[in-house]
Amino acid sequence: MMALSSCGITNTLYYWGGDRNNTTVYELLTYKDYKSQTPQAICGLIYTYEDMIKNPGGLRQLPPPGICAEYGYLILLPETASTFTEYATKKQKSVFESSDYAAIFAERGKEMLNKEIEYYPESSQFILPLIKKLTR
Repeated sequence: MMALSSCGITNTLYYWGGDRNNTTVYELLTYKDYKSQTPQAICGLIYTYEDMIKNPGGLRQLPPPGICAEYGYLILLPETASTFTEYATKKQKSVFESSDYAAIFAERGKEMLNKEIEYYPESSQFILPLIKKLTR
């Protein structure tokens, strides 16, 4: 067992978006986002969420609990699409196939909230009312 632990095999349950100075990218961006809520931080967070969802790592090979819900909520907020349109970098925009971010975010947001329930059924009591509220 000791030999395997030194071979780079992951022993964490989930991938949290890379590591910078013993802090994950997710931690850095969410702290920055909630602290300052700059448009650039929001765009960076969207990019990180996409990476975490499309490239889940860890032993479970699923996005961490709450990530799909947080992401879905963020991109369903009315101002997020226009913020992303105006402030996202070319690299951040490249993760989407179209530049109609309002339509993409509306569809992807609902999809992410439903994925949260699929991956973590116990979340349904919180997510179902949120879906109802955000998709009227």
